[in-house]
Amino acid sequence: MHYLQIKGEAKLSGEIKISGAKNAALPLIALIILSKNPVTIKNLPDVSDIKTLIQLLANLGAKCEYLDAHTAVIDPRGINSTKAVYDIVRKMRASILVLGPLLARFGKAEVSMPGGCAIGARPIDLHLKAVEKMGAQVKIEEGYVVCEGALRGANISFDKITVTGTENVVMAAALAHGETCIINAAKEPEVVAVCEALASAGVKIEGIGTDELKITGTAGELLNINEITVIPDRIEAGTYLCAGAITNSKISVTSVNPAHLGAVLAKFEDMGFKFEISGSGNDSKITILPADEIKATKIITTEYPGFPTDMQAQFMALTCVAQGTSTVEERLFENRFMHVSELNRMGADIKLNGNIATIKGGKLAGADVMATDLRASSALVLAALAASGTTRVHRIYHLDRGYESLEAKFSALGAQILRLEE
Repeated sequence: MHYLQIKGEAKLSGEIKISGAKNAALPLIALIILSKNPVTIKNLPDVSDIKTLIQLLANLGAKCEYLDAHTAVIDPRGINSTKAVYDIVRKMRASILVLGPLLARFGKAEVSMPGGCAIGARPIDLHLKAVEKMGAQVKIEEGYVVCEGALRGANISFDKITVTGTENVVMAAALAHGETCIINAAKEPEVVAVCEALASAGVKIEGIGTDELKITGTAGELLNINEITVIPDRIEAGTYLCAGAITNSKISVTSVNPAHLGAVLAKFEDMGFKFEISGSGNDSKITILPADEIKATKIITTEYPGFPTDMQAQFMALTCVAQGTSTVEERLFENRFMHVSELNRMGADIKLNGNIATIKGGKLAGADVMATDLRASSALVLAALAASGTTRVHRIYHLDRGYESLEAKFSALGAQILRLEE
């Protein structure tokens, strides 16, 4: 097993090209199941979660070929199975994204109950209630969700905003009979990317980017899906900007979309940082500038366009070196403070009261710490960059699920970071 050894207190400089967004690529791979033609998908991040989902499609019978580390061609015409088996699904919760397109195309889907991160229950009941409303019969058999039936348009009102639930229903509705209306839909850029890919394939979708979507299905006719380019990873971009902030260094991230980072950039500014932004759309460049003083702040996680839960841990690490007392309120996942005890091992002063963390800023010191989930892992790396002495971050397989070439990118910025064998 590998770990990262990081020597802290180094100033960073330079620029990093941001990879494609894992959380956008996963549903975009799944929607290829709806295609009647092979689809090229570009700007894939070279991370384990992407390889896992592509392997799942291959197991279902699709022909999958990598042209290079970031480009794949997926031909779904050979899919001859509708069963997403436990051995794959247990590795990654996002495997549930094949449920909607499999059900839409074949009238049946069998998906093992999801595994993956340990950051909270994240139940799939919202997905299942939605497809039931669209006419599917849903059963749980031997640890599998089994859905069967021809799908028809319906009015779906989500009790709670769900990103993967919205993506699953949009994909299911694309081939359904009639119009599906989704109320309280997620508005994340990753959801928009799915809608835009389907719209470019001829599916009529109204309200893209809003909380109300109307999808007119093709009544079972498969789609001619065009080449797809994955949008930039806003969470990776935010993480590297946090690296600049926590070391109070000037660094740049390129191939990003500032519009996707509104709440994150606003919180940096609240803490005393300024930015230089150039370019346009997904080809923009953001440079973070050192602050005269890193100020304490108050963070509340919420759905897009609010502050993302996937940036909460990284910002908590940043507040550990801020002047004064900060608070972080986690409103989306009940288990997403597992990094707190590890940060406290590094000298942080963090106290928990339910879903609210109170952080007194100060100094951090190197220690042996253990990663518990993907974003907690990146928070520990950030803390190590600012800490005195040497930190060893163990169980970094979590990082490999979502960050491409992490130590190479940090090394390019001047960090003293090594991947070593336990």
